[in-house]
Amino acid sequence: MIRSLWSAATGMQAQQLKLDVIANNLANVNTAGFKKSRPDFQDLMYQKLKLAGALNGEGSQVPVGMEIGLGVRPVSVEKIFTQGEYEQTNNELDLAIEGRGFFKVIVNGEEFYTRAGQFKIDRDGYIVTPDGYKLQPEITVPQGTVRLEITQDGQVTAVMGDGTTQNLGQILLYDFPNPAGLYAMGRNLLQATDAAGDVIEGTPGSEGFGTIAQGYLEMSNVDVVEEMVQMIVTQRAYEANSKTIQTADSLLEMANNVKR
Repeated sequence: MIRSLWSAATGMQAQQLKLDVIANNLANVNTAGFKKSRPDFQDLMYQKLKLAGALNGEGSQVPVGMEIGLGVRPVSVEKIFTQGEYEQTNNELDLAIEGRGFFKVIVNGEEFYTRAGQFKIDRDGYIVTPDGYKLQPEITVPQGTVRLEITQDGQVTAVMGDGTTQNLGQILLYDFPNPAGLYAMGRNLLQATDAAGDVIEGTPGSEGFGTIAQGYLEMSNVDVVEEMVQMIVTQRAYEANSKTIQTADSLLEMANNVKR
């Protein structure tokens, strides 16, 4: 009976974690570049009541053993880096990555990576994120620019007021052998870790990197219908585990009230 209570309790904790992940996914359904998360679980250890292959009283081998599981535990919350939907904005500093890769920015001297392409120009002419973090490599837009043109391979060109053009630099993309190992910092930022592997630098459209679409944003890859279905399933699983605890408690109460 105690085993039932323990297993159900771990099940409720697991479903609560799953609900927290679903809630965060739904909260970011309109966040540009957001990648949904998915919790992964493992079953806990087992109590072995009878070993498979043991000998019975007649010397024959038992083909199937008897094990009772002791619940579940969470092992990871993984980012799913599938492509999100594209939204056309016609803003020349909105950039979407079509395929693999991340933009790199500098925050307090540290390197961070993002899929969100909502860039702006700060007072010094640098291309920055909405929080003011500079895109790397740094690109400065000169005064007198009337239009920016960014090609699929990341070449940035300024069209000046007199009709002349000026090449401003090259946008590079970055990738990792295991993007799921990146550490989510919030504010659409991801930090490299040993689990993610060594960073790979490349030009958009080459060496497996995606291309850049100017005037578009990659939106969240959260599927609202899928998340709502998962929420219902999670709620029912939570309720079932709570019913297990209530049933086990009732049985223990009946056993304690048995009169000789």
